[in-house]
Amino acid sequence: MALRNELRSQGDYLFKYRSYLPLVFILPALLVYIQNQFYLQRIGQTQAELYELICIAVSLFGLLIRMITIGYSADNTSGRNTKVGQVADSINTTGMYSIFRHPLYVGNFFMWLGIAGFTQNFWFLVAFIFMYWIYYERIMFAEEEFLISKYEDEYLNWSKRVPAFIPKLGNWEKSINTFSWIKVIRQEKTGILNLFLTILMVKIIGELVVNHQLLNDLKYWIAFGAALFYYIVVKIIQKKTSLLKYDR
Repeated sequence: MALRNELRSQGDYLFKYRSYLPLVFILPALLVYIQNQFYLQRIGQTQAELYELICIAVSLFGLLIRMITIGYSADNTSGRNTKVGQVADSINTTGMYSIFRHPLYVGNFFMWLGIAGFTQNFWFLVAFIFMYWIYYERIMFAEEEFLISKYEDEYLNWSKRVPAFIPKLGNWEKSINTFSWIKVIRQEKTGILNLFLTILMVKIIGELVVNHQLLNDLKYWIAFGAALFYYIVVKIIQKKTSLLKYDR
């Protein structure tokens, strides 16, 4: 198989399961986090709360990028599409898409970088960035192959002036679409829940292993509880009503 076809095949597979496969990195992250907690305990230090809040802020920054991107995206674009595969009724070229071609994956990067930062291990962060690059490079390749095959020169001409991942702020163009909270609420409920669930899980396991007690820091429980409540409410509304059916 030609390398181009192999990368496309790998990208299509990773695209289909991109919401789940990154969870594989959580186990080594937990091991590094726990090891570091033992080290801090031995030398009489505790993990700085400010540092953890910075990590959470990085993750929330990534979530914000995703929300802005999705809220201004055209209908039938920028979706999760894990079951039906690639879907793009048009090319998004304004708003976040005017400064980089893959803003959703930039958002994902910061969301996961914040969680990886909990390990407080420089080399784990380096490994995470490298693996993220390899992982999402294939997904982005597959997406672009799909869009090139569908839109040809229209996509190629746009991609010449817009970088893939590193933003080019001078390219900024105001979005031609109005912001849709309905799209954000509908599409990001799972991402919000997974983010706060992962953070809570890291804190619970670290506390159990190191101090042999249940996590008693209420802010993590409250944040997860709010995310879970939000997820359940949105799912019920989607199932019982048509309030979240229409985008704009």
